[in-house]
Amino acid sequence: MDKYGKILAVDDNPAILTALRLCLGGRFEGVVPLSDPGRILATLEREAVSAVLLDMNFTLGVNTGSDGMFWLRAIRKKFPHIPVVLLTAYGDISLAVRGMKEGAADFVTKPWDNNRLIGILCEAIDRSRRVTPLEELAADYVHRVVEQCGGNISEAAKLLGVTRQTIYTKIKRP
Repeated sequence: MDKYGKILAVDDNPAILTALRLCLGGRFEGVVPLSDPGRILATLEREAVSAVLLDMNFTLGVNTGSDGMFWLRAIRKKFPHIPVVLLTAYGDISLAVRGMKEGAADFVTKPWDNNRLIGILCEAIDRSRRVTPLEELAADYVHRVVEQCGGNISEAAKLLGVTRQTIYTKIKRP
């Protein structure tokens, strides 16, 4: 079984970082443990990692996930190609949805299932490596524009500077 790339694991709890190194070490080329989230961007500058596993809470007594959301946005802004999987002991649906809307690849709660965590990281890496054909990207974009125009094909065509027929061709409608 081929090993996946390196994982940057960010958590302020040393025991969690040790557990992650043990759990992920056999499947990934390496696990870079980081307890200080303030060093994430500098670490990503010098380490070639395939994914980031990011804890959501770093401020003692605060379990809102705002720390993780801040770092998720910072990572996505500077390294949009690196998938980020969020990790928290205080998971709730709204936090997971917020994280996914901000660009997280997935969301895992502590305590985690080792096989599930490995699978989630591998899937996130696989998705990030997938090259989307230009036609698919164009079709997705046209769909979004048509949706924003409330389904009005004429308005979407005008916005995109193409004919109605081009819109129909891209969205595969008769």
